[in-house]
Amino acid sequence: MKKIQESAENYLETILILKQRNGSVRSIDIAAEMEFSKPSVSVAMKHLRERGCIVMDKDGFITLTEEGQRIAGSVYQRHILFTQWLESLGVDPETAAEDACRIEHVISEETFQAIRKHVGL
Repeated sequence: MKKIQESAENYLETILILKQRNGSVRSIDIAAEMEFSKPSVSVAMKHLRERGCIVMDKDGFITLTEEGQRIAGSVYQRHILFTQWLESLGVDPETAAEDACRIEHVISEETFQAIRKHVGL
C-alpha cells in the first residue's frame, strides 16, 4: 500500500486519541479537536473511508479499521517518543509536542527504531 499523506496520518492519530479520551468519535469531535471546519473534516473522512482506514456507522460514529489502527498507533507512538525525548533534552513541553508532530511524519521506520533503541523510551 502506498504511503499515506501526513494530513491523513494526523486525522487518524486524532481519531485514536479522541476514542481513548471520550470512548466514541464523530466528525464534529475531530473538527473541534483539530480546529478545522466541518466540511474539511467531512471530505477527509470520505477519503479515509475510501482508503479503508475508517468505518462510519449510521449515527456518524467513526471507528478505525485494522489498517487505520495500525497507522494511527504508529504515528502516536512516534509522537509520544519524540515529545518525551525532546522534553528530556530541556525543550519546553509545548514546543516539544509541536516539533514531535512534525518529526513523526518524515522520519523513516529504520531511523525511528534506532532512535527508540538509543534513548530507551
